Amino acid sequence: MALGLKAISNFDYAVLLCDDMAAMKAFYRDVMGFQIEHDQEKWVSFRVGTTLFTLRPRGKGPAWDDGPAIPGSASVQLAFRVPPSNLDDCHTELLDNDVDIVMEPTDLPAWRHRAIFFRDPGGNIVEIYAEY
Repeated sequence: MALGLKAISNFDYAVLLCDDMAAMKAFYRDVMGFQIEHDQEKWVSFRVGTTLFTLRPRGKGPAWDDGPAIPGSASVQLAFRVPPSNLDDCHTELLDNDVDIVMEPTDLPAWRHRAIFFRDPGGNIVEIYAEY
């Protein structure tokens, strides 16, 4: 029996739409420390664990138009997990890079997380968290 959509067993890659590719590429490469795996003018991929995290310009795609971003509104929330002993060091690095912190390291007992929330240059919400 065919499983169709139920056969999906892996999240392979995510594409983040960008208005300023240069700023986003620099942020995820230089601040977040992600290694570039593929680098073209309109397609930059970083390997994060087993997943590809890709940036591409917002606009007309092969079969669609993304439309404009809504100013002041995040398009996505990204979450990256670190060991508990690394969270405060991540916070320090973000501050050292003048990143817009939305929420300082905070315990979130309902999720059993300690997390930092901040914005990337595109205004998206990024979370770094540790489970406890």
